[in-house]
Amino acid sequence: MEHQGIAVDYQAVLEQIAADVAPLIGSGTPAEYIPALASVDPHRFGMAVTDVSGKVYGVGDWQRPFSVQSITKVFTLALALAADDESLWERVGREPSGNPFNSLVQLEYENGIPRNPFINAGALVVTDRLQTLTGDASSELLEFLRQESGNPDLAFDPEVAESESAHGDRNAALAHFMASYGNIVNPVPTLLDHYFWQCSIEMSCADLTLAARFLARHGLRADGSRLLTRSEAKQINAVMLTCGTYDAAGDFAYRVGLPGKSGVGGGIVAVVPGRCTLCVWSPGLDARGNSVAGVAALDRFTTLTGLSVF
Repeated sequence: MEHQGIAVDYQAVLEQIAADVAPLIGSGTPAEYIPALASVDPHRFGMAVTDVSGKVYGVGDWQRPFSVQSITKVFTLALALAADDESLWERVGREPSGNPFNSLVQLEYENGIPRNPFINAGALVVTDRLQTLTGDASSELLEFLRQESGNPDLAFDPEVAESESAHGDRNAALAHFMASYGNIVNPVPTLLDHYFWQCSIEMSCADLTLAARFLARHGLRADGSRLLTRSEAKQINAVMLTCGTYDAAGDFAYRVGLPGKSGVGGGIVAVVPGRCTLCVWSPGLDARGNSVAGVAALDRFTTLTGLSVF
């Protein structure tokens, strides 16, 4: 793999990154509001890179499954866009929120239209649309992830799903509020059920880089068929860059310079269009819900390789 005439040795780069960020591993705090996540060892660290041809490189806990949480929002968005074309954007915006990912404030100002598909309100709208299109949003998502990652054993974690449901009052409030504006079509309990199952999926860094490869391949799936148009793949990457790391997206773009999507399980997926996908996992989060060591690792990757969208 070459960039600006220089070959990139991904394995050597990953090993260098692991050494460089080692002092940060264990800093931050695992997500405490979901008990099943709070008990994860904060000293875990894994990172993987998959190039556009499907060759995977990894370091640390790169093959260990973890709770992917909000990273699934990228895949539900892709599936809804693939099936629905542009009409989805009438129900959800494409602007950074500047507010916490589970905020109710903006929805009232903006008549039940969430600011973007990666805050919780926006993700609920996307899952609602996918549920209407498929009749079983969470199973449709899981099947897609199994196919793209090549891992038929991917599964939901019932303990995490139950934990999310038991602590899901804010998401229920968001869904009911949007339903009052006509922006949720399916029964709210059904929608919440699929949303919590969606967030409970466990995958490894390797699985996620393979599953997200269509974003580096301008919309082409693992089998060579087209999931998204080149333009739609660009749109998802753009929204990831501007909205993918909660209300820290500006800082993430400044430091890392790649489309990325984080989850409170400590994972972050990032895309170098035309070249590769990355995933890093370290459960210790900063105050805005992003992995401390994960963001630092992606920062080091773009610095060491010169690969970014800028």
